[in-house]
Amino acid sequence: MIVTDPGLLLGIDVGTTAVKVAAFTEYGVRVAAHTVGYPVRRPHPGWAEQDPLDWWRGCLRGIRAVLAELRGRRIRAVGLVSQVNTHLLAGADLRPLSPAIIWQDTRCAEDAQALDARFDTEAKIRIWGAPITLDASFAGARAAYFARTDPAKWAEARWLLSPKDFIGAKLTGRVATDLLSGVRVAGANGYLPEATALVEGLAAKLPEILPAEAVLGPCAVPELDGAVVVVGTMDAYGDVFGSRTTEAGRGLISCGTSLVVAGASTESVPTPGIVTFPPRHGVFVHAGPTQAAGDAVRWWAHAGGRTLDEVFASAATGAPGVVFTPYLAGERAPLWDPAVRGSFLGLSAATTQADLARAVLTGVAMSARHVLEVVETACGAPLDPIAFVGGGARSDLWAQLHADVLNRPIERLRVVDSAVLAAALLGAVGAGIRPDIDTAAAHAVATERVFTPAPDAEGLRPLYEAYRASYAGLRETHARLGEYRATS
Repeated sequence: MIVTDPGLLLGIDVGTTAVKVAAFTEYGVRVAAHTVGYPVRRPHPGWAEQDPLDWWRGCLRGIRAVLAELRGRRIRAVGLVSQVNTHLLAGADLRPLSPAIIWQDTRCAEDAQALDARFDTEAKIRIWGAPITLDASFAGARAAYFARTDPAKWAEARWLLSPKDFIGAKLTGRVATDLLSGVRVAGANGYLPEATALVEGLAAKLPEILPAEAVLGPCAVPELDGAVVVVGTMDAYGDVFGSRTTEAGRGLISCGTSLVVAGASTESVPTPGIVTFPPRHGVFVHAGPTQAAGDAVRWWAHAGGRTLDEVFASAATGAPGVVFTPYLAGERAPLWDPAVRGSFLGLSAATTQADLARAVLTGVAMSARHVLEVVETACGAPLDPIAFVGGGARSDLWAQLHADVLNRPIERLRVVDSAVLAAALLGAVGAGIRPDIDTAAAHAVATERVFTPAPDAEGLRPLYEAYRASYAGLRETHARLGEYRATS
């Protein structure tokens, strides 16, 4: 009997610190992978920018490195996911007209507050399904900023694009996005007129909306001749697909540069502080992103002149007792406060570097618990199981700290880069290998290890309560520090 090679699926994840390219079988087995890093530029306090061509160059390098490892095996489809609430102004020829403003950037906070003030709670629930906050990463706020600070460039721009839509257009020549990536500007039936009308010209600069698994076209990269490219989706929802969190009752913690907590439910209880996505097959996904998870660890490593490995090794020897709030660039879910900043609480003369390193890791886990509580409120029920994915999931210590802080088991998946797996699985649907993403995920997603809370995990409750109380207790202090930063 002659067995033919069914071909492989290529996933591309255009992240905040790097682009990840990986090849998988249709059963979720990773065959080859390559990561290409790039910088985030911070020219002013609160700003965070990237060169869009770094994304493109990283994709090409990653694709060619993976193909070299595959030694001639065929790629049938290419799927895309990326960071969202990152916005690129581009001309009709896809030429970037400015650096991309990434999701961490808070320069548009005043524009966002002015737009948010136009809607009362009733209007927000009617338009967005929940009393959401239009924050500095909202596409409308970015559009208002561009139109206000550089009206000529805003008029010249043909497109306002997310990273994966830019890459998809570079790969195929077709510009399109998906509903899920249109955060706050799109709903279940397409773009929201009340949102896109907030800034003159915004609606005309947004791409057409297609299903995430729809084929954009054949790939223009010669080495991928014959492969189709699909539209793809946002990285956070990639984690949802790549962890089977489209099934009611399942939860997710994705620990990467930032943290995303999500849950799936047949209910949707309007809840402030998180995002509720349009339902799929009667199931809602509720999710909340924070500002800093891995970014907090990178900051602590840089501040102490240590490597990331050294920070994790140090944290393993540290003792609990210090509370860290990871609000280094403000906070998104569930606080949505661009002015708040990070802090260590409970320091003493006996506190060591190892204790502080442990506090940084634990503080991120506490932010996960905070968001999870709000997500479960929106779901109307507790979530079980909870999948743990992202780069942070590679650390046994960090996985255990999340189980301890949440005081419940968490499941580390076999493929912790679940977003790039989801990108590949969307390609499988587009190529006709699987009928839908849920079926594709059911064949590909598996648990690698379950972390259960330590016997003394309940003893962390007072620290978590202190973490929660710190925001209200220090809110005025943060506001005063913000006034100082604004005038200094």
